[in-house]
Amino acid sequence: MESRYTPAEIEEKWQKDWAEQGLYKTSEDPSKPKFYALSMFPYPSGNLHMGHVRVYTIVDVIARIRRMQGYRVLNPMGWDAFGLPAENAAIERGIHPAKWTYQNIDQMRQQLDQLGISFDWEREVTTCSPDYYRWTQWIFLQFFQAGLAYQKEATVNWDPIDQTVLANEQVDSEGRSWRSGAKVERKQLRQWFLKITDYADQLLTDLDQLSGWPEKVRLMQANWIGKSTGAQVTFTTKTGDAIVVFTTRPDTLWGATFMVLSPEHPLVEKLTTKKQAKAIKAYQEAAAAKSDIDRTAEGREKTGVWTGSYAINPVNEAKIPIWIADYVLMDYGTGAIMAVPAHDQRDFEFARQFNLPIQVVVQPEGETLDGATMTAAHPGDGVMVNSGPLNGIPAGKEKGQSVEAAIQWLEKHGKGKGTANYRLRDWLISRQRYWGAPIPIVHCPQCGAVPVPETDLPVRLPEDVEFSGRGASPLAKLDSWMNVPCPTCGTAARRETDTMDTFIDSSWYFLRYPDAKNEQQVFDPDKINSWMPVDQYVGGIEHAILHLLYSRFFTKVLRDRGLLNCDEPFQRLLTQGMVQGKTYKNPRTGKYVIPANITDFANPIDPETGEALEVVYEKMSKSKYNGVAPGDVVNKYGADTARMFILFKAPPEKDLEWDEADVEGQFRFLNRVWRLVTEFVDRRSPIADQHSALSKDEKDLRRAIHIAIKEVTDDLQGDYQFNTAVSELMKLSNALTDASCKDTAVYAEGIRTLLILLAPFAPHIAEELWHELGHTDSIHTQSWPAVDPDALVADEITLVIQVMGKTRGTIQVPANADKAALEQYARESEIARRHIEGKEIKKVIVVPGKLVNFVLG
Repeated sequence: MESRYTPAEIEEKWQKDWAEQGLYKTSEDPSKPKFYALSMFPYPSGNLHMGHVRVYTIVDVIARIRRMQGYRVLNPMGWDAFGLPAENAAIERGIHPAKWTYQNIDQMRQQLDQLGISFDWEREVTTCSPDYYRWTQWIFLQFFQAGLAYQKEATVNWDPIDQTVLANEQVDSEGRSWRSGAKVERKQLRQWFLKITDYADQLLTDLDQLSGWPEKVRLMQANWIGKSTGAQVTFTTKTGDAIVVFTTRPDTLWGATFMVLSPEHPLVEKLTTKKQAKAIKAYQEAAAAKSDIDRTAEGREKTGVWTGSYAINPVNEAKIPIWIADYVLMDYGTGAIMAVPAHDQRDFEFARQFNLPIQVVVQPEGETLDGATMTAAHPGDGVMVNSGPLNGIPAGKEKGQSVEAAIQWLEKHGKGKGTANYRLRDWLISRQRYWGAPIPIVHCPQCGAVPVPETDLPVRLPEDVEFSGRGASPLAKLDSWMNVPCPTCGTAARRETDTMDTFIDSSWYFLRYPDAKNEQQVFDPDKINSWMPVDQYVGGIEHAILHLLYSRFFTKVLRDRGLLNCDEPFQRLLTQGMVQGKTYKNPRTGKYVIPANITDFANPIDPETGEALEVVYEKMSKSKYNGVAPGDVVNKYGADTARMFILFKAPPEKDLEWDEADVEGQFRFLNRVWRLVTEFVDRRSPIADQHSALSKDEKDLRRAIHIAIKEVTDDLQGDYQFNTAVSELMKLSNALTDASCKDTAVYAEGIRTLLILLAPFAPHIAEELWHELGHTDSIHTQSWPAVDPDALVADEITLVIQVMGKTRGTIQVPANADKAALEQYARESEIARRHIEGKEIKKVIVVPGKLVNFVLG
C-alpha cells in the first residue's frame, strides 16, 4: 500500500464517501439508548476560527464514541443567523442581509465538512429561514396567550451606534454595548417583555438538578437571579399615595429617616411641590443621560433633590422627607427605598451630603454609636435599640433574630409582609432593527394588541426594503407591509415593527433539531420527549448567563404548555476554554508587533522603538497578529492533525495555547501510526486466530492493549479528558512498535484496537487504514472495544531491589508472590548478591508488588 501519509487525499475521499453513505444520519431505533450531543450553534460570519474547531471537535469525538458504544446519537448543526452584523453588512456593502447570511452559511458548512465533523445535516436549522422563524413567532404567541409576553413603557438601554435597544445583560460593566462598544444611553420607549420573573424561583431552585454543570456556571446563574429575602412595606403620603419598598433589613425600619425614589418613579411628578419642580425636572433629565453602571458606581459622590413632600413611616408614624436620587433604579425592586443611614453606607453618605438625620437602631457589642458623630455606617450585628417592640433583640441578617421578629410584627399589625425579591428583571426582547423575527402582533385602535392568527404565520420579513443607514427600522418605513386590517375586527391597524432579540432564536433551537422538517408543528411531542434533555452540551463560558438562562426559561414555559416533559434542557454542560495565540507586545506602549517584523524570536525587539517585547498568549485576534486560520492548518497538516492537537494540548475546560511545534508533533504521531499499520499490512504473515499458549511478550502486549482500552474509555466517560486519552493512544502505539511478536494474533488485535480507539479522534486516517486491513465496512460502525479483565492481570511484576534505600536494579518475579517469596527472590538475585554478600543484614523491608530494601548493619 501507499507508504506515505497524504492527509489531503484520504480526507477528501472519505468525507465524500461518508456523505454518500449517509453514515451520520440519526438513527431513530427505539431499542437503542439515546444520546443527544450538542454544540452551541454559531453565528454565520463566513469563517471558522480555532474556537469553532475546538468546540465542534470536542462534540464530534463524544458523538462518535457514543455511536460505537451502541447509542442512537443526535449530533445536529444549525445557524444563529439573525442579528445586527448581517444588517450592518447590508448597510455597508449594499447587499441584502439574507444574501450575505446564506453565502456565509455555505462557506462555513464547507469548512466544517473539511474537519470531518459527523453532523447530521438533514437536521440543519437556520434561524433566519421562514420555516424556522414561523415557529419562533408561534412560541411568542404561546407566551402571549399565557400572559408572559407584554408591552410597557420603560426606560431602556439605547445603543447610539446600532440604534437599537439592549437588554441589561447586553451592557458591560463599563456601561458599553456588548457588540458596538458604544456608551449606552437611557431612553423611554414602549417595549415588549417576556415575564421571566414569574419563573425566577424555579430557575434558581432547579439549579440543584444540574449536577453535570460546572459549579462556577451554576453560581453565575444564581447570582444573576439574585434572590433576596426580606419584607415588603408600604409608606403613605399626604396625597394618599402608597410607596412600596422592599428591604432585606425590616428590623431597621425604626432607623429610616428619609425615603429615596428613582428619578423615573411614577409618583415623582405627583409628589413634587411647585417650589421643587424645576430642580426635580433638571435632575431627572441629567439622570436619564447616565447608564445604570454610572449611577450605581461605588465611591461616586451622592446627588439628589428633595421633592418637597413627606412620607409616614408605618412603624412609628414619623414624618420623613422624600427625595429622588439616581443611585436608586426603577427596574430594581420597587424603585423606592427607605433610607437607614446609620446602617447602610450609601444612605449614610447621602445623609451626610444633605445634612439629614441619622438614627442608630443597632448597637454593636461593646460600643455606643451616636448618629451625630459616626464616620461610617454600621451594617453589622449587635442589639436592637430605639426600635420599640424590637428593643433588646439580637440583631443581624444571619445570626440575629431581629429580621424575623420584625416581619412577624409587620404582618401582625398589617404594616407589611415577608417576601422575596429578585435581581432578575423581565426580559426586554424588542429590537428596532430589520434582521430579526417580526413580533406577530397587530396594533388595533379598537382591540389593542392582537395576536396574528397561527394560520397566518409566518409574518414574513419583506425583501423590498431600503437600508439607508443606521436608524429607524426599514419595517417602520414600509407602509405596504405595516398597514393591515385587524385580525379581530377588520379595522385599519398596523403591524408591530420591532423584531425579536436574537437570543429568542437560540433559546429553543435545540428543541427543533429532533423534528427539524416538521411543517405542521413546532415539533412532535413524542419525538422531542424521546431525545430531550440534551445529554451533553458544549459551548463557551461567555454564554453562562444569557443564553443558558433564557433556554432554561423557554423549556419550563413550553413544559407548562404541555409541549414537552423535561424540566431542564441540558443535562451536562462543558464550557471549553479559549484558544490563545502567541503575541509580541511592547509593555510600555501596549502595542502589538507583527511577527513578520521580528528578526530574533529568542530575544524579540520592537523594530520601531528598539525595546524588548513581552511574549504572552492571548485570545486570537487580527489586531494582535496572533490568529491562525483553520484552513491553513488543514491544508498543511490535515484535519486529523488539527483535531489531535486541539484535543491533546490541554484539558477541554482549560485555555489552549497554540503552538506550531505541538501541531507538528501530532502530525509525526499520525505518520508513525501510518507506518505501523502499513508495515503490518505489507508483511502479510499468516496469523493464528487465537490467544492460547501465549508467550510472555504476547501477554505483555495484550495487557498493554487492554490497559489502553480501559484508560481511554475511562477518560471519555466522565470529565472528557481527551488529552490523557490521546496519551494512552501514544503508549499503545509505542508498545506495538517495540513488540517482538509482530506475526501473532495478539499483534493483529493491537493494530485493530489502536485504529478503533483512534477513530473518534482522527476519523479519516483511521478509516483509510481500517480498509487497508481488508475491511469493507466503516470503522465508525464498529463496536467500541471491551476490556478483557484477564488480560489486565500480569503474570510477572518488576521488583525494585534497594540497599540502604538506594535502588540497585530490578528483577522480574511472579505477580502472585507473597512477602516471604519476594524477599527470597531478592536475596537470590545477582543484584543483591553483589551488594550484600559478606555484610550484616540488619532488616529487610518488603513492599508487596513494588520493592525489597536491605538495611545493613
